[in-house]
Amino acid sequence: MFCRKAKEDIELFDRDFPQSAPLLPVLAPQKSYDYVLVAHKDEEAEGDKETQRTVKQKAFIEMLRKKNIKVLEIPHDDKLFYGLRAPNEVFEDYKYLLKVSDACNWIEEPKAVVPQSTRIRIVHHILHHTYLDNGEDLHELLKKHVFETFFCLHEKRAQKELRTNWARWSSLFIRQPFSEVKAYFGEKVALYYLWLDWYTKLLVPAAVLGMLVFLYGLAFFNSNPLIKEVCESDIIMCPRCDKRCPVWNLSDTCAYAKVSHLFDNEATVAFAMSMAIWATLFLELWKRQRAKHVSKWKVYDWCEEEEELILDIVNDQDCKPKHFRHSYLRSMLVLILVTLMLVVIIGIAHAIVVFRVVAAPLLSEGSWEFIRDHANTVAVLLGAVLHYLTIQIMTRVNRWVALKLCDLEKTRSSTATERSFTVKMFTFQFFTLFSSLFYVAFFMGRINGYPGSYVRVAGRWRLEECHPSGCLTDLFIQMAVVMVLKQTLNNVFEFIVPWCKQFFLRRKAMRMERKCGHCYRKTCRDESGCVEPCDVCKLRNWLLNYHLADTNAFSLFNEFLEMVVQFSFTTIFVAAFPLAPLLALLNNIFEIRLDAIKMISLERRLVPKKTNDIGIWTNVLEAIGVLAVIANGLVIGISSDFIPRLLYRYYYGPCAVSGVYTNCMKGYIRNTLSTANLNETLVRKDFITAQLMTDGLNVTQCSYRDYRHHEDYTLTSQFWLILAVRFAFIILFEHVLVVCKFIAAWFVPNNPLQVKNQRLEDKQKRLKEELR
Repeated sequence: MFCRKAKEDIELFDRDFPQSAPLLPVLAPQKSYDYVLVAHKDEEAEGDKETQRTVKQKAFIEMLRKKNIKVLEIPHDDKLFYGLRAPNEVFEDYKYLLKVSDACNWIEEPKAVVPQSTRIRIVHHILHHTYLDNGEDLHELLKKHVFETFFCLHEKRAQKELRTNWARWSSLFIRQPFSEVKAYFGEKVALYYLWLDWYTKLLVPAAVLGMLVFLYGLAFFNSNPLIKEVCESDIIMCPRCDKRCPVWNLSDTCAYAKVSHLFDNEATVAFAMSMAIWATLFLELWKRQRAKHVSKWKVYDWCEEEEELILDIVNDQDCKPKHFRHSYLRSMLVLILVTLMLVVIIGIAHAIVVFRVVAAPLLSEGSWEFIRDHANTVAVLLGAVLHYLTIQIMTRVNRWVALKLCDLEKTRSSTATERSFTVKMFTFQFFTLFSSLFYVAFFMGRINGYPGSYVRVAGRWRLEECHPSGCLTDLFIQMAVVMVLKQTLNNVFEFIVPWCKQFFLRRKAMRMERKCGHCYRKTCRDESGCVEPCDVCKLRNWLLNYHLADTNAFSLFNEFLEMVVQFSFTTIFVAAFPLAPLLALLNNIFEIRLDAIKMISLERRLVPKKTNDIGIWTNVLEAIGVLAVIANGLVIGISSDFIPRLLYRYYYGPCAVSGVYTNCMKGYIRNTLSTANLNETLVRKDFITAQLMTDGLNVTQCSYRDYRHHEDYTLTSQFWLILAVRFAFIILFEHVLVVCKFIAAWFVPNNPLQVKNQRLEDKQKRLKEELR
């Protein structure tokens, strides 16, 4: 059937395709260009002389034309836009090589029309493996400003469908169209959303358990004997800092004790154990979910190495395979540099600790009464905010260092570079985020000394002390501030910045609409029609894509890193912050649509990539699961007062003496405190007279949190017994959970029977077809 188009439309097509003489190609033209290159016009050229930049531009374009890539040049203002379209022969070669390959031969593409996502991926590979005579590639030309940028184009129809059915806020609780996302963005992006969707669903039971732990603490908020003992206490505590801090009444910190009990109670132990098992079940169930979808998408047996070989041959039939290489010298050098970087990161964490140590005494002499009375808590909050700012700065530094270390390794492929970069970047980020938290959890209040023998920074400032109710509240404050700030501000900035850019810059492309006489006619606008859009309409579409926020190879990595770091917060120190799963759940509900809106409407199209797994992130998540068992065991055994309370209830308390189990925790707070005699010379030198005054009276004794004899300040037998039970509990806790994790992993197979049977049937069907 011949196309019913006007003669001028045919002439438009002939202008774009001068080599196509017959009328038949007009009937089914290719839909759009696969890629766009952007370069600056050469304004420095004098007369007919061309600058080196222009020479390289033309040389690179000529190299593309030698590979039968159709190039359409359209100038606009001070820029040159090059539309790139690969010939059908390239994709026919790709389909044939897929068919004869070992691992990729039963995917759908050998028998189907090559989708636009695959076209983009192939052209992307060709672009990055096209070299000038001097060996320069596109990456080097971009660094030398020969070209400004490059991008693939959004497909208007598919983009509109995804925007309607997926990338909008009204779809918050609607199932995601994973197959459509896969068709548009490729398997790699689809698997990210599939993983994020599964993670969000599995957060629901974790969030419910966390809420129950919180409500359990809230239920006994007013009747808890430990809170009553603190609030009704007449105990005078030793000064918290030198010179400016006076002695204080334990009852002044009643509110602090109440908050501590909300997160440090008997239910916390069961919750921590549940979350460790939850992390294992999440990973095992995710592997089943992944297997189900990659089998449906026909990429279960997809092989990265074969895909790379096929793309290399399609680009250059005379190419040679890139051999695997390993240098022990380079590996050792990288290991040393990584260790040095970790030392720097840990040093920054120590600097934050010093800031808190110095800030507390300075705030205690401030002019605001509220800050004076809560100097330690304000110092903890300021330290948490400083920690967040440090994270933002070090994220950029960590990225630069990780990329340089990858360059030093000289990996054989972009995928290998991405794996190496992921491991290094996550390691740096993990230490950046958690070094300060590890100090608060396991060292704060345990290495600060005692009256007469305080440990000081630079011989001047005393280290921080824990509240008599425990150190877990400090860890909770640190985690809550960092987690809330990181999630909230990151989401705001990553959405607002590209939205503002798109809002202001897209108007430049809108002005192109009235420059074309055919813009109001279907023959010019409809990319699925028989005649392609004219140059002005092409340029308008290219400008709309050009003015979107830039994307690169690490755009999806940033999203994965954000979610995996959140997973770390949700599992590693969850014993100190049971509400972390709830915050993560609320964040992820919006995060899914936020990322979808960004990718569809605010950012340039990501290069679709084929894969059958989330890659190295699976290993990272498994490592986090193991670390969560260790960290939560240490938090409960060392940071919380679970073990001291347990021993007091059954060994040291009134119930252990009388045998009557009522009011078993009476006197527990007093039992955890030691007394310092302020008349002793050794103790007196740590304080001045003004610090030892309360209500106009001199204080001769004060209490501090420790298990020491008041005569010679040596550790009591109770301290050593508690320490032994702490270590015994940690060993028992971790061994029990490790066994539970192995049982859970064994009990849940990675591949559902449905997937195994379906793959068996597909293989048999393919073999029968080959026999025919």
